[in-house]
Amino acid sequence: MINPFIIAVFVLLPFCDLTAQKMITGTDTIKVDYTDPAIKNPKKATILSAILPGAGQVYNGKPWKVPIIYAGFAANIYFIEFNNRRYELFKEALSIFDENPKDPEQPFPSLNRDGLVRNVNYWKRNRDLNYFLFIGIYALNIIDANVDAHLSAFDVSDDLTFRFEPSYESLSAGGGNIMGLSLKINF
Repeated sequence: MINPFIIAVFVLLPFCDLTAQKMITGTDTIKVDYTDPAIKNPKKATILSAILPGAGQVYNGKPWKVPIIYAGFAANIYFIEFNNRRYELFKEALSIFDENPKDPEQPFPSLNRDGLVRNVNYWKRNRDLNYFLFIGIYALNIIDANVDAHLSAFDVSDDLTFRFEPSYESLSAGGGNIMGLSLKINF
């Protein structure tokens, strides 16, 4: 038997307001000023990279990344074409084998039908995986431009210091004192 309380929870759950935090608007909000040329707009960088791969990296001031992106695209296109050539070759060999298994002019006389089918499937799978890799390179290009633009507003000043300072604390429960060493980070 199901507990009626559990049923009531699931029936009334959609009608409850379960927001644990309230949005506080006021003077504590931070606004990023994009008029400073050192701070880049992430939305603009993302759109530029989506339209033309590498344009977001140039906008962010990192043009050295563009050859890496296009080298990735070029290598991927090469492997797509290579795997497609091998796929077409084995597919043609399979069709020749299916027409006449005893034909002495077969491109791969040492392979039987199962070997040809395995090769057709192997090269087709590799070609299709390279299509997904192409989409991955394109997505990484967009993500890189977005993250790099977001990090352009990150303050990396020379005042990043670690200091060791003595620490003295009194315990409220036991009445004792603790002395020690604390690590202070200034940024």
